[in-house]
Amino acid sequence: MDRHSELSFADSLKSEPRRTFYEHHKPIAVLMIFILFLLPIVGVFVFGAPGGLLGVLVSVVGYYLAPYVVLKLRAGWERV
Repeated sequence: MDRHSELSFADSLKSEPRRTFYEHHKPIAVLMIFILFLLPIVGVFVFGAPGGLLGVLVSVVGYYLAPYVVLKLRAGWERV
């Protein structure tokens, strides 16, 4: 996958395009790993067990959708 190629929503849910995206965007990958581990812990401290569950769900969804969102935002900024 080219660094500047389009990534559809369905492709962002597949393993190979997502892995390729994170390999080409190391800072975003590190940030997502940080969020993946930190958000559930913060959720537990703020809201207890339901917050921990919500933190896990939000971080996993963010991990899967980050490639799609980043490429769409980048495409939008290039048009400006």
